[in-house]
Amino acid sequence: MISALLPALLLVQCACGQSSTYVEPGVPTGTPIPGNYTGSLRPQVHFSPPQQFMNDPNGMFVDANGTWHLYYQYNPTGTVAGNQHWGHATSRDLYHWENQKIAIFPDSSTSYIYSGSAVVDVNNTSGFFPDQDNGVVAMYTLAYYTTEPGLQVQEIAYSKDGGYTFEKYSGNPVIDINSTQFRDPKILWHAETQHWVVVVAYAADFVIGIYTSPNLRDWTHASNFSHHGLLGRQYECPNLVQMPMQGGDPMYMLWISINPGAPLGGSITQYFPGTFNGTHFEAVDQVARIADFGKGSVSLTEYSGSFAWLTSDADNYAGQLFYGIPGDQKQVSMAWASNWQYCQLVPTGPQEGWRSSMSLPRYNYLTNLTGSGYDLVSAPFNIASQFTQELAFNTSLGNSTILLDYSSLPSGAVYFEANLTGLTASTLAGSVNFTFTSSISGESVRGGTFIGGDTWIDRSRTYGFDNPFFTDKFSVSPVYGGKGTWTISGVVDRSILEVFVNGGEQSATTTFFPTRPLDQMSIGAVGIAQNVTVSVAVWGLGDAWANYENMNGTVLGNVTASF
Repeated sequence: MISALLPALLLVQCACGQSSTYVEPGVPTGTPIPGNYTGSLRPQVHFSPPQQFMNDPNGMFVDANGTWHLYYQYNPTGTVAGNQHWGHATSRDLYHWENQKIAIFPDSSTSYIYSGSAVVDVNNTSGFFPDQDNGVVAMYTLAYYTTEPGLQVQEIAYSKDGGYTFEKYSGNPVIDINSTQFRDPKILWHAETQHWVVVVAYAADFVIGIYTSPNLRDWTHASNFSHHGLLGRQYECPNLVQMPMQGGDPMYMLWISINPGAPLGGSITQYFPGTFNGTHFEAVDQVARIADFGKGSVSLTEYSGSFAWLTSDADNYAGQLFYGIPGDQKQVSMAWASNWQYCQLVPTGPQEGWRSSMSLPRYNYLTNLTGSGYDLVSAPFNIASQFTQELAFNTSLGNSTILLDYSSLPSGAVYFEANLTGLTASTLAGSVNFTFTSSISGESVRGGTFIGGDTWIDRSRTYGFDNPFFTDKFSVSPVYGGKGTWTISGVVDRSILEVFVNGGEQSATTTFFPTRPLDQMSIGAVGIAQNVTVSVAVWGLGDAWANYENMNGTVLGNVTASF
């Protein structure tokens, strides 16, 4: 959600009542907002809003027909935070998105629709959907504002058309504790006890409240989870989900975002593996485990006999998992690819009329790593489906470098991967390094991995944005698992880079803003032991918006119903 520390930047008018209808001039209610996706900084395989400002993903679910629904915090009237609505887009593959009309609107000139979640009520436990098995119930925070933050309460709205239009429940709010710091509900169905569960943040108290309900309307407080991991200034955007465990039974995992409070500033997301009995969550320990690395260095830190990665996310916050995936299957997530320290200042606003993108969709599962214990593996979702052309392929690179020019690639988006095999404890030497460069300005983004050691990224050599909080170098220290392999892969997409080490055992998300497009790449290895094999592949990725653009380059979105 938008941080409660931010001011009410834009106040607007709306029509109150049961349906989610908005009447402010300039904000359409029955048609999507158009957008132009041709800008040189606009990602082509990462989702971004058609216009204006976006932050947290909300209400994500996959329906029975295989359509993925993404809602998101959206200001349709400005490129800064405020005037929060729920934007909406749908996809069949999580890369090609169809912009839908705004889904949920504020109630009054002094309220916002903050973050939340959505579920498919297949058994009509709510009573909203007679003779339906595809009714959608969204739960969100309604936040009141005048000149200071006011009450934050939890409301629900329901959709009879599969998640495209919503009506607000006449009995709202469904949870109200008379607090100004109470937000971001995430719902799940607990099959063993046959009831709904919601986790919600008591933000300033560093507490996650757990509530239960038989019908999504009547909620009972069950327990609290508090003061674990990094505290920062506030807890936000919790997720509780059953997650598959490699080599074992599924575990529950609780995600908690904090802002500010990362070790080197800004927003961060941490996770806790544990158990859940339907009313109480118990973490395996109090360690803060962070999947993405960025905004500074990272070290392996011992805490009460356990180990944890302690770092600060560069541009990965408020991640949410899609509802509707069984707990024994890899869970799918997306996150907001920005940071509250500079999200309202980046140059995409004045230059192209939009701000913020989402991370790549990612597969997620838990594993146990030698020396560091529980780890969340996070890797791109079916990225090979977006390959359009092979740019480089070498199965015996050795200690050499590949140079390539991808200036003719329409998307400007590239996937790369380097795999080392035949490693032993005595041959953990050398490094693999990559650089993406502009042939016009000489700007670059670069990174690399020392075999069995640190992995690093450097965004200091792009010059389209300067800010004291825009930390430009960061690293992580992965653990060699003794399996004889070491890998690094990634996606560069015009103004965003995501890197994955050892299949996603560690990952990084970072934005960057060159003055001219990056269009050349080098990838190579140095100091690799003689008996180690280095394989490298680079693929061009498709332009996900090209098929939706009209002759002027404008994406109109879904102008007709698609129920």
